[in-house]
Amino acid sequence: MQQLSFQLFTHPFPLTFSVLRRQVLTFICYTALFLLTVLSLSVLCADEGMWLFESNSVTAQVKEKYGFNMTDDWMEHIFKSSTRFGRSGSASFVSPNGLIMTNHHVGAAQLQMHSTPENDMLKNGFYAKTLSDEIPCKGLECIVMDSVKDITDELEKITTGLQPEAAAKARREAISKIEQEEANKSNLHCEVVTLFQGGKYHLYRYKKYTDIRLVWAPEQDIAAFGGDPDNYEYPRYCVDCSFFRAYENDKPAQIQHYLKWATNGVKENELVFVSGFPGTTNRAFTRSHLEFQRDFYFPERLARLYRREVVYSAFAERSLENKRRIAHDLDAVKNYRKRAIGQLDALQTPSLWKSNEEAKESAHSRFHGDAMALPCFRLSEFYINYCYFETGEAFNSQTFRLARQLVRLALEKEKPNAERLREYRDGNIDSIKRSILNDSPIYEDVEILKLTDSLSMLFEYGNGGERQNPNSAKPIFPRNIEWSTMFSKNSPKELATKLVSGSKLRDVAERRKLLDGGFTAINASDDPMIKFVLQYDSLARKYRKLYEEQFEAPMTEIYANLAKKRFQKYGDKIYPDATFTLRISFGVVKGYEEAGKYIKPVTNIAGMFDRAESMKFKEPFNLPQSWLDNKNKLDPKTRFNLVTTNDIIGGNSGSPLINTKGEVVGLVFDGNIYSLSNNFIYTETQSRCVAVHVDVIIESLKKIYNAKRLIEELGIKN
Repeated sequence: MQQLSFQLFTHPFPLTFSVLRRQVLTFICYTALFLLTVLSLSVLCADEGMWLFESNSVTAQVKEKYGFNMTDDWMEHIFKSSTRFGRSGSASFVSPNGLIMTNHHVGAAQLQMHSTPENDMLKNGFYAKTLSDEIPCKGLECIVMDSVKDITDELEKITTGLQPEAAAKARREAISKIEQEEANKSNLHCEVVTLFQGGKYHLYRYKKYTDIRLVWAPEQDIAAFGGDPDNYEYPRYCVDCSFFRAYENDKPAQIQHYLKWATNGVKENELVFVSGFPGTTNRAFTRSHLEFQRDFYFPERLARLYRREVVYSAFAERSLENKRRIAHDLDAVKNYRKRAIGQLDALQTPSLWKSNEEAKESAHSRFHGDAMALPCFRLSEFYINYCYFETGEAFNSQTFRLARQLVRLALEKEKPNAERLREYRDGNIDSIKRSILNDSPIYEDVEILKLTDSLSMLFEYGNGGERQNPNSAKPIFPRNIEWSTMFSKNSPKELATKLVSGSKLRDVAERRKLLDGGFTAINASDDPMIKFVLQYDSLARKYRKLYEEQFEAPMTEIYANLAKKRFQKYGDKIYPDATFTLRISFGVVKGYEEAGKYIKPVTNIAGMFDRAESMKFKEPFNLPQSWLDNKNKLDPKTRFNLVTTNDIIGGNSGSPLINTKGEVVGLVFDGNIYSLSNNFIYTETQSRCVAVHVDVIIESLKKIYNAKRLIEELGIKN
């Protein structure tokens, strides 16, 4: 599941192969094309790159390599048919009446929100037989790019000659002003996006849809067939698909640009494109920055994920209702854990760090700019505190997140727009309010479980003993710091229980009252979670300020200077790291070799039944009863999943796979195990994008789910 985690954006499983196999295969993968990638970004021979739609280089490369002309009209149609789905993934319009296609796992949170003990929609699936049956998904938003403008020169004029901290402050104020002015002028949602780690700044204008409704989703057992063991593996057999609909004025949105369905599917070696919102890559990072990722970021992240997986799994095993309540959180943790293991493994592979003198002289080389050594060293001094307090890892609960949103919204609205925390500027206020007033269920027992676990982790790291920072004589957690009184009267479990059980924030009406009352209501509130956030918010802001001044500001200046050198040498023949903004990648349907065996690019329904039978239909290889009952109706040769050479990363989940006619031929839902290195380096040899073939979606809609209304809307003949 190439899903972006929310916290990674501020994003989306134990390995089933042996350590030896993993190390050998990843070593081969990296060694094969590593030097080519490092030394030859100016002449990208592989199907590499998550390209900006406005780049001339991508059109030139596709024309030269595949003979296809990506015209301006073709490009406009593709990017205006693509949408960002909430804060977790990608999607696309597939009908003129606002029908949206994305992954089942991207939309799974909505299924869980609308589930009850009597009707588990993740387990049972859902189909709205009529428009009136489509379920509103409160708080969910989809955005579509309208246009983009390069404002780099405008910002450079403002910051020229300033020291990093002063430049960062001036840049933030200018960006806030630009976003506000453009939003007022265009009546669109406007975001200034940092590209090339500060080398470029683009203003994106988006059309926003805030009334999104659920139309169809299959059962979890077929959407995620193979579960954790098959995740990031291939061959695969998942109908990881769901449909939603955008509404305007309580009617289906009328869409000019949408992707038609390819009736003939897609074949081996056929040219295909992925249009979506890839989350984060670090391919331009310097050695010091990558070392920080290897030695601090991923080890700390994995420690939290391992811990949460055990806690959530134990809770799920106590009852079927517990399992239903924690299912989405547990699946997400497994996915993030397996992905993090693969990424850390890439950073621990020696070939990633090999270079020669030519590479060291290269303006685009990750070994060139070790000016990042000092900012990374400074960050290591307070990283854990920043992570726990400001990003909220120590307070893992929805109740806490709602309280913090309410508190910070009230505090930030007292300030001029340009001086606010970036996420509380005027352009984001409506989205924050919708998020706060989302009436999805919040389970008290799950909240206490999650908060107890994260507070216990904080207690262990702080009060339980100092952790030594390997890069400094100072401990990561001194014993006597500002929060040392947090557990003076209560254990982590007692504190979590008091905060959650005593809070009224699970009631939407209470949240609305605090939202409407602003700072006065927040300040007067006796809600224990509100008071807790008020007590520790200044500490969180302290670590955020340290992060912005000692790491983010110098990092921006360093990478901006490196980017300028790259631009001077290569122009637009290079692409920026992914930033959860719209990109396009190209590739072909193509298998690969593994351990001397050729892995075919396309699977079929017969293979899925064989896989289930070979595993004796035991979870997670069990099939929904609907598939077992209708097995004889299905064509066993129907194409199921496929792999391509497209360059993808987390956040691409839900992206359409598109042919040269601009038609949907598949739906991206994952990468194979070799694609986990895509965060740092792309290699075409074995790295593959994994997608659902359109054929199996139609076959199941017709013969399993009897979804006639949906089939007709997609323009498919019965």
